[in-house]
Amino acid sequence: MQRTAVVTGASSGIGAATARALASAGYRVILAARRSARVQEVAEGITASGGQAEARTLDVTDREATARFAASLERCDVLVNVAGGAFGTEEVAQAVPGDWRRMFEVNVLGTLHMTQALLPLLRANRDGTVVVLTSTASFTNYEGGGGYSAAKHAQHALTETLRLEVCGQDLRVIEIAPGMVYTEEFSLNRYRGNREQAAGVYEGVEEPLRAEDVADTVRWAVTRPRHVNVDLLVVRPVAQAAQHKVHRTSTKET
Repeated sequence: MQRTAVVTGASSGIGAATARALASAGYRVILAARRSARVQEVAEGITASGGQAEARTLDVTDREATARFAASLERCDVLVNVAGGAFGTEEVAQAVPGDWRRMFEVNVLGTLHMTQALLPLLRANRDGTVVVLTSTASFTNYEGGGGYSAAKHAQHALTETLRLEVCGQDLRVIEIAPGMVYTEEFSLNRYRGNREQAAGVYEGVEEPLRAEDVADTVRWAVTRPRHVNVDLLVVRPVAQAAQHKVHRTSTKET
């Protein structure tokens, strides 16, 4: 039977790119996301390119919905937890608790819900893989990023703990931590729809990572031999040496 991969957050950005990458590697891909029309469009694009894909509408923060989703599947060999996001850039003194709660729910509890729901299927063939997409923010803090970094730190702790707990069960647990990635929506959501501020994040950076770069990294990690586990893989653009160290070219005309 063809191996099946479930990808959350698959309606755009890294999630959509990961679904395409795994489909090109021969997986039947189940794309899960909140936006029905968008995720259906991505799935249809994969199918039109010769891959096998199925779109499902799913909010990973809804525990009962994730349980129903898992119960509807016959097989799951790979779970890629991509659904997440950052909301707000306020410093701790002005932080909006609702933003922090929202980030924790989608990044951490969403990963928890999906992983718990699909663990029985992932263990069934003693050949499963869980991938969690975190961030370099999962181990580095910065001003204005307290809520997002807190959520990603928690997601990292979840991933590392799961790896310890399933040791000996033939289940791989992989963490991919990207640095600066240019996608259509991540910074736009973070800056509450302000396109000028969102664009400023990447200003002067000649080649930030793209969603396809991260997706290719996920595909590489998942397709290693079964005895190889990529515990934590950090991927950044060459222009970014660290969270606060980014090479930017001049954007002014001379």
